[in-house]
Amino acid sequence: MRVTVVGAGDAFSTGGAGQSCYRLDSGERALALDFGATALMGWKRSGWTSDELDAVAVSHLHGDHFGGLPFLLLDRQYVAARIKPLALVGPPGFVERLSHLFEVLYPGHRLRAQWRFPLAMSEIAPGERIEVAGFALHAFEMAHASGAPSLGFRVEAGGKRVAYTGDSEWCDSHPALADGADLFIVECNGGERAARGHLAWTTLAAEAGRLKARRIMATHLGAAAAARANEMRAAGFDVAADGLVVDA
Repeated sequence: MRVTVVGAGDAFSTGGAGQSCYRLDSGERALALDFGATALMGWKRSGWTSDELDAVAVSHLHGDHFGGLPFLLLDRQYVAARIKPLALVGPPGFVERLSHLFEVLYPGHRLRAQWRFPLAMSEIAPGERIEVAGFALHAFEMAHASGAPSLGFRVEAGGKRVAYTGDSEWCDSHPALADGADLFIVECNGGERAARGHLAWTTLAAEAGRLKARRIMATHLGAAAAARANEMRAAGFDVAADGLVVDA
């Protein structure tokens, strides 16, 4: 499975990084983990079109993780050349929240309107497993307040496993998600300490021995965490950056 970092940034696009979005390719299928408000821009800067995407799995309902979906849908409607199905998956409450967002951004354009492409929207609860666009998706509950359950995902396809925390302070789901992953993408927003609901580098470094993944990538870095990027690399971590490509 090939993973391309479309956006590695936090809510404030620290360092000019795009907001959260990770493209996973397996065979001829592509799934995005999160689609933040800037994701379509990052997607197109990579030379891709929106109709290359088969599915989006949203970790939680904050704008820097799902705020780009209205732009993606409208691009598929009015710009994309191909008519191709798109599946959107998110935590409980996802469809209602996306409907509200769509109405705020584009009044009169209803999310449940007739689209020229097949659109499937569904919700996944912590502990559930589903298959979407050829990817097996297993949801884990994370520790991050977002007005709805926040999820981490384990994604399997082509005999490979990629795990992603979304945003979360340290919790029991971190080692469970990482276990056996070829690539573990972990939010590390703080340096010495982090805001509530986020993870600090000092905590991640202290708990690293519990993460049984072949490769670990720190992402969503705030300024204090970014200042310690060399320390992360020295400890054997990858550090996410927009455009980085990893073969899991």
